[in-house]
Amino acid sequence: MNANAHIEARAAEWLARKDRPDWSPDQERELNEWLAQSTAHRVAFLRLDSTWERADRLAVLRGSTKESEAPPAREINWSFWAKAAASLAILALAGSAYVYFQTKSPAEHRYATEIGARESLALSDGSKVELNTGTAIRVAMTGNKRTIWLDKGEAYFQVVHDPAHPFVVHAGGRTITDLGTKFSVRRDSDRFEVVVEDGKVRVAGAAAQPLVQTRGDVLLARDNSVLVKHETADQLANDLSWRRGVLVFTQTALSEVAEEFNRYNPQKLVIADAAAAKIRIGGSFEAGNVRAFVRLLETGFGVRVTRKGADIIISS
Repeated sequence: MNANAHIEARAAEWLARKDRPDWSPDQERELNEWLAQSTAHRVAFLRLDSTWERADRLAVLRGSTKESEAPPAREINWSFWAKAAASLAILALAGSAYVYFQTKSPAEHRYATEIGARESLALSDGSKVELNTGTAIRVAMTGNKRTIWLDKGEAYFQVVHDPAHPFVVHAGGRTITDLGTKFSVRRDSDRFEVVVEDGKVRVAGAAAQPLVQTRGDVLLARDNSVLVKHETADQLANDLSWRRGVLVFTQTALSEVAEEFNRYNPQKLVIADAAAAKIRIGGSFEAGNVRAFVRLLETGFGVRVTRKGADIIISS
């Protein structure tokens, strides 16, 4: 079962449970948490709920007919069984319907993660996408092209190479075309980055001429400036450590470290002075545990830490 069919199945399960008389506030809370995890979850739930509402109306009409003929021998929950039948039909078609719409329709599918969250997606062609914190993408799988729009954030792509069906990622005014690859793309307000873990990609729009990046290449662009460097396997692993929920720094200025932590946490690090900003940080840290990082700063560098609302202010 692919990821979308699995989501459809979960949505159907939630709707069936919600229709039962033993539905509780705790279950309602669990449902809301599941819906909040992904836009795909909410879309599937609303789509099935709409289908089941139509099933409800059919059940009511059916029940009215029965009442006009004779009183029932016992009460039957027609609504529940109509919904159950609808869910079985939908689940039976979920896999094939998803492939049909992905390959025959140019409709976009949207996916997003909240701050601090990550999500893995399996596309209909077998390719995989991992979304980092605060990321939003759109996906369109048409008959002759596979297209991704990275609207913000960072994503890692493991692409099933198919020259007849190009896999293209659009990020702002730049495009990245797969040439048989595992790579990541990051798009911030002032930063564009492509890291190639394996294979190669073609990047257009980041320079006067398209650039072909191969394994180990990292392209970093700010405004009209473009830098391409080659990294070792260990350096690449550090660049992609976010896939494990970890941030790795090698003698990195605290000002840059703070920017990275702020991508993953609602509590924001604010560097109050130039001396603190220049402190060099090395090590591996859990991306979502900013408090532990601040405690290490206090212990190891003797910085002063004050808190103001959601901000953690660090000064020398």
